[in-house]
Amino acid sequence: MYDFLVNNYHWVEALHIISVMSWMAGLLYLPRLFVYHTQVEVGSDQDKLFQTMEQKLLRVIMNPAMIASWVFGLMLVYSLGILEDGFTWFSLKFIFVFLLTFFHMKLAAWRKAFVAGNNEKSESFFRKANEIPTVLMIAIVFMVVLKPF
Repeated sequence: MYDFLVNNYHWVEALHIISVMSWMAGLLYLPRLFVYHTQVEVGSDQDKLFQTMEQKLLRVIMNPAMIASWVFGLMLVYSLGILEDGFTWFSLKFIFVFLLTFFHMKLAAWRKAFVAGNNEKSESFFRKANEIPTVLMIAIVFMVVLKPF
């Protein structure tokens, strides 16, 4: 397996970048949909439309992209031997990626609240939540590119 990963490193890296970009697009878009969803009446046709859009974004794009990001990312970690070197930058990057994953799970829970008709979060809450993936993405990119520690 190791030889395969080393020989195909750039393919795995490209697939990792593509999956992360897809995942980030969803992480940035779903909270924005929630902002607009808070503005419609529960049970209305618009409510049902938002529920469909949010469900498809999460299940068709975001979940597979998150899984692919993790799989290809771990393949890169293994092929580069990063865990053996004990890099602090990687530990921080891993924490930030874990936080992105946790945020993803929170988005899924918030979507379920909309489906159940009992969302208690405000438009303002979702506007603020929409900034979380951006901040985490910036931190992750700095860790990977600059390797400051």
